[in-house]
Amino acid sequence: MTKYDVSLITGDGIGPELAAAAKKILEKINDNSSTKFSISELEAGDAALKKHGRALPESTVDAVKKSQACLKAPVGESAADVIIVLRRMFDLYANVRPAKSYPNIPSLSSNVDLVTVRENTEDLYLGWEFNADEDTVVALRVTSKKASQRIAEYAFRTAEMRNGKRRVVAVHKANVMRKGDGLFASVCRQVAKRYPKIQYSELYVDAASMNLIRNPDEFDVIVTTNLFGDILSDEAAQVVGGLGMGPAANIGKGFALFEPVHGAAFDIAGKNVANPSSILLSAKMMAEWLADKNGDAKVAAEGKRIEDGIVKLLAKNQKTKDIGGRLTTTEFAELVARSMY
Repeated sequence: MTKYDVSLITGDGIGPELAAAAKKILEKINDNSSTKFSISELEAGDAALKKHGRALPESTVDAVKKSQACLKAPVGESAADVIIVLRRMFDLYANVRPAKSYPNIPSLSSNVDLVTVRENTEDLYLGWEFNADEDTVVALRVTSKKASQRIAEYAFRTAEMRNGKRRVVAVHKANVMRKGDGLFASVCRQVAKRYPKIQYSELYVDAASMNLIRNPDEFDVIVTTNLFGDILSDEAAQVVGGLGMGPAANIGKGFALFEPVHGAAFDIAGKNVANPSSILLSAKMMAEWLADKNGDAKVAAEGKRIEDGIVKLLAKNQKTKDIGGRLTTTEFAELVARSMY
């Protein structure tokens, strides 16, 4: 028996409903396999801010630190005070977002299967802004060799593990931002030389944005900087039907946090209609990461069961009410759980 301690941040809006769906799936694995998850439910976000005066209470931080991985439901307006703090605290340098076509989910193509690997620690997202005068704001964009190198290496390792195309495209704007993006592109080229079996290419970010619409099937692994990655990964999600099917990982050297890419959707909160696929697929990514970190093929197999269960339902056009189906969030999660074993 292998046991993993997982922290589960329940979040705001539809967050608690999605967290409950994820918990149901993990408990199903507990009941049917030698892989066991010990789940600690934690507060963070708007409700925590109102209750404790902090969006990310110290008790939550302490519990996350004690866990082996964190699964986070969406939070509300205080999201930056939760996810950005956790990213910096654990140096979660790689933001990894798959975009994949699923049955009966509207998509530009039925064959999209790509991953955006986004540098997660610098660029404009450091928030280094100041007023040059009363009418002008200056923002500093930071690009380092260290950050560029480790995200490029992560992207190439990701391509090595994937079946099929085994391509990496580095996306930048070095023709305009010659120093910063020039450094990023140069480092990617250097790393590419160590992976001769991976096809490497480059695109300017405007061309990449266009080609994601025109030829989404051609992409495999996209590696890019923080701001460009944020934008392109949302575009890629829309290519395959929207954010509702979008999982994400924030990965560091020894710790990782997994979350849906969408927000808290307060307009449908409490109605039990939200599609939980995003958080369930995030749990699948968590299982894969734990497998890779611990050399545990069994937990990876459990992750695959989660995705296979979702695919079985979608193939029968069984969907939640928010995406045109008849199922509640709870019913969808229960049916995924049942189809896993």
